[in-house]
Amino acid sequence: MAQVTAAAVKAFRERTGLPLMDCKKALQEADGNEDQAIEVLRKRGQQLADKRSDRETAFGRFGLYKGTDKNVGAMVELLCESAPVTTNDDFVQLADDLAEALATGPGAETAEELLKQPSPSKSGMTLGDQKDEMFNRIREVFNVGRMIRIDGASGGYMHHAGTTAGVLLQIEGGTDDAAKDVSMHVAAMKPAALNKDSLDPEIIEKEREILTQAALAEGKPANIVEKMVEGRLKNFYAERCLMEQPFVKDDKQSVGEYAKANGMKVLGYTHWVIGDKAE
Repeated sequence: MAQVTAAAVKAFRERTGLPLMDCKKALQEADGNEDQAIEVLRKRGQQLADKRSDRETAFGRFGLYKGTDKNVGAMVELLCESAPVTTNDDFVQLADDLAEALATGPGAETAEELLKQPSPSKSGMTLGDQKDEMFNRIREVFNVGRMIRIDGASGGYMHHAGTTAGVLLQIEGGTDDAAKDVSMHVAAMKPAALNKDSLDPEIIEKEREILTQAALAEGKPANIVEKMVEGRLKNFYAERCLMEQPFVKDDKQSVGEYAKANGMKVLGYTHWVIGDKAE
C-alpha cells in the first residue's frame, strides 16, 4: 500500500466525514487517489450494510413531490434505525430526491429500480450512490419502503411528531395551501375512505342492519325506521369518509364543502404511517 501524508488524510476526512483510520486505509489502498478511495469506502460500506441488513428500521420519514402546478406527484418512504437520523439534512435530502426521481424520472416499480436512477441533487451520482455515501457517514441501515406515483396535480403533508405520517392528495384545481390543509386533515383524522361511494358496500349494509335492529328495539314504528336509519348513516359516513368529515380547522363545514369553496376537487389520497406494514 502507498504511504500517504497526514495532511492528505486530514483533507480526505474533511471531505468524507469518516474516521481517520478508515480514510488512511482507503487512501493507501487507492495509492493516494481520493476518487478511487471514495469507491473503496463505498464498497466497504456496502459490505458492512449487507452484514447489518437484518437490523430493524423502525423510524423514517416520507419524501414528497407535489404541487398544483405539477402534472405528477410522488411519495416515498425512507426508513432508518434511529429517530435522530430522521432529521439529518442528508437523510431529508435523500427522501425528497427519491420522491422527485420517482415523479420526474422514467418510473420505477421497485426500490432497486429507483436507486439506479440519477440523483436530482447530487450531480454524477445515482440515488444508490447517494444512499451508500450517507451510510458511510452515519453507519445506519437505510431502506426504501413504500412508494407511489400519481398523474395530475397533487398536494401533500408530512407529520413528524410522535408518529410520522405522510399524505399525498390527488386533486383538480385549488391551491397549494388548500391541498395542504386537506392533507393535514387526513393525517389527523385518518379517514377510511374518500367518500361514501368509496366505502365497502358490505360495511355499509352491515351498519344499516345494525342501525335498523337498534331502531326496531327502541320500539320505533316500522314506517319511520328506514328514514331514521338513513339519518344515522350520515353520522356513520361523517366519521369514516374524508369528504363527509367535519373539517378539522372549521367543524362547521365538511371537508367536501371546504374543498369546493376553494375551487378544488379531491380525487383520492394515500395516507401512510411509519411503522405500519406495507400495503
